[in-house]
This record gives sequence, C-alpha cells and structure tokens, in this order.
Amino acid sequence: MSAKILLLEDDKLFNETLQDFLEEEGYSLKYALDPYTALDFAYEEKFDLYLFDVNLPYESGFDLLKKLRESGDMTPTIFITSRDDIESLKSGFDAGADDYLTKPIDLDELLLRIEAVLRRLFRTQYITLGAYNIDSKHKQVFRDGEIVELPKKVIDLLLLFIVSKGQIVNIEEIKLHLWPASQDASEGSIRVYIAQLKKLFPNTIENIRGIGYRFTL
Repeated sequence: MSAKILLLEDDKLFNETLQDFLEEEGYSLKYALDPYTALDFAYEEKFDLYLFDVNLPYESGFDLLKKLRESGDMTPTIFITSRDDIESLKSGFDAGADDYLTKPIDLDELLLRIEAVLRRLFRTQYITLGAYNIDSKHKQVFRDGEIVELPKKVIDLLLLFIVSKGQIVNIEEIKLHLWPASQDASEGSIRVYIAQLKKLFPNTIENIRGIGYRFTL
C-alpha cells in the first residue's frame, strides 16, 4: 500500500506539478490550496506525511502545524518554502517539522527526503536487537535495564538501519537522515558513528564501498 501524503501549496501550478510527480512515484495524494481545507482533511483522514508550504493565505504553514501538533497529530511533516533565513528555519522545526526544503526545489531531492522521513516511521515503540532494547520513540538504547549512553545521531543511524531491514542504505540517504538541509553533512562523522555501532553489534555492518552500508543481524 502506497504512503498517503497531504499536500498543501497555494500556488496552483506548482501544486499540480507536485501532484503529478508524486503520483507518478506511486504516492497517494490529497491536495489543498489553503490551510483551512488542509486542516479539515487532516481531521477527516489519516496521512503518512504532510507536505506544507509556509507562506499561505489566512495563516502560515507553521501556524497550521502547531495546531495539529497541539491536537496530538504527530504526522511527519516537510515544509517547502521560499524562506531561507535561519529564523524561519528555526520556526519550522519549533513548530514540529521533520525536514525543510527551500524553493526552488529539486524534485529528486524532494523524493529522497520524503523516503528518508517515511523510513523513520516505526509501528512499534520497543525493539529488541541482540542484547539491546531500543525505545524508538524516545531514542534510547538499553542493556540489562541500564541506559547505553550514545550520541543522538548514532541512535538515529541505528534506527535507520533497523527500518531498512537488511537492505543497503546509501551514503546520501544517511546524510539526509542525520542532518537537516541547513547543515553540512560529514562522511567522516558517519564513519565514526558506524564504528560506534560496530562496537555494540560486531559483524553486523557491511561497508558497500562507494555506495553505503548494510546492517544485518
């Protein structure tokens, strides 16, 4: 079953462009041109992802997402906006965004970011992996009831590997998963995080040279 996306973009032509592109990629789309219609859709149906513009009639995408978050709706959200200042970026993440793209956007990058956000979704909060127990909601790792102190990005990478179910995770996807669009990603840091995971899970991570990594237990 394809993921279901609620698209909110007040530019009708751009809205239609995104609809056509995402439907061709196999996603199920519901679209709105204003925040009030989008809010009605969000209350009526369950979506896997929200794709929201920021500059909208009546109220901003930030304000809309705040309303949804306050109502208990934690649907992953990506903002698409012409704003590129740090204050706007901070406002987006403060509102509860999972990612942020600045116009003009590259459709292939949008697709990668959508896939990256959707792969973070877990159907269960607690996961047992070898000798470790993982709380995917609070991003904590335990062994014998004791918390294992790990950097947040190491846990994020571990969770990405878990949802990948033994498939190769390429370097670009890891970068998108660990760093927001406003930050420079570091392949050196990725190697450090991989080394930390190998200490916890020996012989489980395969380096696919020039491509990425595969995690198997």
